[in-house]
Formats: sequence, structure tokens, C-alpha cells
Amino acid sequence: MEMHNTLSIILAGGIGSRLHPLTAERAKPAVPFGGKYRIIDFTLANCLHSGIRKVLVLTQYKSLSLQKHLRDGWSIFNPEIGEYITPVPPQMRKGGNWYAGTADALHQNLFLLERSSADTVLILSGDHIYRMDYAAMLEFHQRQKADVTIACMQVGRDEARGFGVMEVDANNRIQAFEEKPVKPKVIPGDPEHCLVSMGIYIFSMDLLGQQLEADHEKQDSTHDFGNDILPPLIKTRRVFAYHFGGSHGRVSPDNYWRDVGTIDSYYKANMDLLKPVPPLNLYQDDWPIRTYQSQPPPARTVPGVSGTEGVSINSMLAGGVVIAGGSIQHSILFPHVYVGDESVVRDSILFECVSAGNNVRLRNCIVDKDVQIPNGETIGIDPRKDKERFTVSPNGIVVVPKYYRFD
Repeated sequence: MEMHNTLSIILAGGIGSRLHPLTAERAKPAVPFGGKYRIIDFTLANCLHSGIRKVLVLTQYKSLSLQKHLRDGWSIFNPEIGEYITPVPPQMRKGGNWYAGTADALHQNLFLLERSSADTVLILSGDHIYRMDYAAMLEFHQRQKADVTIACMQVGRDEARGFGVMEVDANNRIQAFEEKPVKPKVIPGDPEHCLVSMGIYIFSMDLLGQQLEADHEKQDSTHDFGNDILPPLIKTRRVFAYHFGGSHGRVSPDNYWRDVGTIDSYYKANMDLLKPVPPLNLYQDDWPIRTYQSQPPPARTVPGVSGTEGVSINSMLAGGVVIAGGSIQHSILFPHVYVGDESVVRDSILFECVSAGNNVRLRNCIVDKDVQIPNGETIGIDPRKDKERFTVSPNGIVVVPKYYRFD
């Protein structure tokens, strides 16, 4: 399939309230991840490696950090030959409202879709962690002569309640679709698993425009793809399921996909990168995850004033990190982090420009950018003390917000 006829729309305007306070100052897709990336980098890298060169990023909530990241890290296409990655805040072209759902976000920008000269639209989310060759899905869409194709994966029955659940026939044509059902339909012959939507859709441009206009006219619509756009199409159009993973396309089949929508799921996805054989392979040479990065010096460990050697055990250290007599264990440190003498950081994530003084103890915590942790401070050790000061997740992960100042 010719990629220049495909326009990609990345939905990146969500509030991400369940990730608060990491989303207090930034949109969810702009939340840092994995020691050097932003969450949206994974979707953008998939577009890049899949040969998709027309990308609109629909922004809304606290979008400055995201827009700066797109400018600094993703100004890589040539607009003179019709290539672009363009952030699009709400234009108020269809009235005076903010985006009121995924379908409404596209409807408000229908003029951009129509003037793109594309005949196929790939709709993506900017807040998932995964690697996928969209070119293979587009080829499947064309081969099936589909009107709509939905990427899907298998999940456990209980987990499926949070997704759109589909039923398919032997040819992967979707027979039924239900958004977030109380009793999800299981896969025939497999009572423990369901087939769920990944929120990745391919539409023909003409059909998408028709559906968005029709949805806009409905008074009772929630303007959501899963609730309002997709279910009626199952009965009248050729709607197919494309199975994520396996050997589809050029990316290695790690079959890893995570919605990092909560503090616990975000923390777990980061910790997955520290496993001896990570389930998400960041080291595939022909599928690197691109991002913006400054030019810091290499990370280093040095002895502290006490003579204690700085050490790092099973951790990821970005450029500019200095471990001055401290110990880093099973943790992820972003650029320009400093850890002082005889401090111990364990099972934690420290964002850019965090500084931990001497004799600090950090465990099971996420520390956002530009936090100066004083000598002798402990976080993640005393649950009662942590809850008085910080957000603590259901699984006990302590989150220190950006710019926090200790008394």
C-alpha cells in the first residue's frame, strides 16, 4: 500500500487524571518514560518506521510540554514534499467547544483531513507503549477490501471489561463490538480470554467523513469511536480485526502493548525494561525509538566524600547522571540526576534534574523533574509519612510532584 496516501491522526489531548500528579504540568503523552523518552515517542516512532509521513497530533490539555517536544525532537520531515508532524490544538471551527470525545476531535478537524489528499486515515492514540508496523496493518486493510480495520489483541476476561470487545468470524470479519462490557464475550474455545480493541483504526477517508458528520448531528452521542461510531458500522460495512503481534511486518514480535494510564501501570511498564530479558526490546537496531535529547556528558559513578564507591546495579542511567558514592539498584534515572554519598535508590524512577543529597533513602517511588532531595531524607520507607506529603498509588508507589520543595 502506498503510504503517501495515508494520513495518521494521533489523539493526544487526554487529561490523564489517573496519572496525576505526573500530568499536573503536562499532557499524558508527554509524560517521560524509560529514562530518556516521552510516551508519545513510541507511537511516533511506529509512524516513522512504517513509512507514514503525514501526521497530525491533536493536542488539548496542558499541551505546551508536548508541543515543545514535537518541535525539538520531531521536526524531521520535509514539508516541501508533503511530509509533516503537526500539532493541532482545538480550532473552534465547528463551534466554541473543546474536543468532546475522540470522534468530536476528528470532526472539528475534518477540514484538515479533507485537504490532506489522503484516501486512508490511520487513527492512533498517543499514550500507549508498544512497537508496531502500521504498514503491515494497512496492507491487511487493503487486501481485505475493508471499509474499517481495527487492531486487536487477546487479554484476560477480567481485564477486557476496560476495552472494546469484539467477536470475529473465521475470516477475521467483526460480527459484534461492545465498548467496556460488564460481561465480555470470550473467544470461542477459550473461556479465559477476549479479543479487544487497541484503539487503532483504519478508515477510508470518505467513510470517516460521512460517519463524523452523522455522529455530530446526533443529540445523544458521546462522540466516542468505541461507543458511537464503530458498533453501527459492524452491521452495514466490511469491518475487520487485525491481530497485533506475531510476525506481521518488520518489527520483531515482542507482542508488548501497555496502556500506562495509572501510576501503577506506568511504574510497572518502566520496571519491565529492567528485566533480564525485557518484554519490550528497545535495542532493535532497525526500529529505534526516537526522541528529543540534549547533549549531556556520559553518566558516571565516582567515590563519595566518605570514600564509598558509587555503584549501579541492574539500572538504566541516562546521560549526565552522576552517582557520587551512592547506590542505585533496579532503578531508572533520567538525564542530569545526581545521587550523593551513601544514598540508596532502589526500585525507583527519578526524572530529569532530580538531585538526592547524602544519606538519602528512596524506595518504590517516582520523583518528577527538578526536585532537590535534602540530606537524610527518606521516601517510600514510612507509608504513613509518605501519605501525609505525597500521592501514593494502590500498590504503594510514592509520587513526588514536579518542583516539590522539602521543608
